[in-house]
Amino acid sequence: MMYRFFILLVIVPLTLGAAEYPDPSTWDRTIYGFALEDEIIGERKGAIVATGSSSMNFWDHRIHKDLAPLTIISRGFGGSNMNDVLHHLDALVLKHNPRAVMIYEGDNDVAQGVSIENILTTFDATIDRIQKHDAKIRIYLLSIKPSIARAEMWPAMLEVNAALESRAKQDLNLIYIDVATPMLNADGSFRTDLFVTDKLHMNQKGYDIWRNTVAPILIKNEIRYES
Repeated sequence: MMYRFFILLVIVPLTLGAAEYPDPSTWDRTIYGFALEDEIIGERKGAIVATGSSSMNFWDHRIHKDLAPLTIISRGFGGSNMNDVLHHLDALVLKHNPRAVMIYEGDNDVAQGVSIENILTTFDATIDRIQKHDAKIRIYLLSIKPSIARAEMWPAMLEVNAALESRAKQDLNLIYIDVATPMLNADGSFRTDLFVTDKLHMNQKGYDIWRNTVAPILIKNEIRYES
């Protein structure tokens, strides 16, 4: 059984009107909480680390069941962006010597007004550091999801998604998972039945889509490595 001692959720304004990332040291206390959890649970090398912003954070309540029998280390922290993952990469991911990493970021990056160029540069830097740690690590990149609360940002998010998908086509250990398309209606409009009242975070129907999209890919690729 997995235990989570606290989750710090930072509600980020829809836009900061700036191209620079916020200070990643904001998350130092959250990272310290993860370190305490690691001490209590003990070593879990060779697992799959799942990290990212609130959509990944809130998946924690069912991700182990949704992706069973795979061994998942939940490291989502709500309100984070790709630069936060990069800054805390050693403590979040690399310390576990994982066989695979699943990342959901880009959502808050766009909402914080970070330029697409800067977002992609940060993604590239993160991927590079993971692969320098271990070139065999498989990295699963979840697409940015469409949410009603951030509908006006969807064109920029689509551009980021397209760039991530393109990168994945050039690297066998980089796997792009499109969770966005199943969250849209056939005409490309947003489904209104997938979100809680803030119109940003997903309800159980939304997580059903994530499970049905992510699990077949992860289990097919990773089940052979389960001890």
